[in-house]
This record gives sequence, C-alpha cells and structure tokens, in this order.
Amino acid sequence: MEKSPFTREHRVLVGLLRTRREEAGLTQEELARRLKVSQSSLSKWERGDRRIDLVQLRSWCQATGCSLAEFINQFEKRLARR
Repeated sequence: MEKSPFTREHRVLVGLLRTRREEAGLTQEELARRLKVSQSSLSKWERGDRRIDLVQLRSWCQATGCSLAEFINQFEKRLARR
C-alpha cells in the first residue's frame, strides 16, 4: 500500500467530498457551520491537505443528506472506473 496522502484512492475521496457538498447546494462556509468546524479545516479536507476520520466523514454525510453507506458505495464505484 502506497503511503503517500496523494494516492488515487485519496484523490477520489477528496473529489467525492467536494461533489457531495456541491450536490447538496452548500458552500464550504455553510457546511463548516453545520459541522462546527472552521471553513479552513473543511477546505483542507477537500484539498486533501488534511485527512478526514470516519466520525467526521459520517457527520459530513449527514450534513449533506446522504448516508455513510451511500457515500462508501459511490467511493467504491469511482475507484472501480479505472
């Protein structure tokens, strides 16, 4: 397993984070408020500068109107596209 934070899997993850937020019609500032984090932290997750943990990901999903299972399913589908 590659140790770099810039693996294909990580790029897919951060891309999906942004897509989910945009599909929910939320700005970074609005979502950050919902998650009770700074807009800067949220931006770092979306850029891939900071990793998001499972608990934070679950909150992200809830705030954007999808389940964690749905998010993971979308993630796996994108990875399968090779």
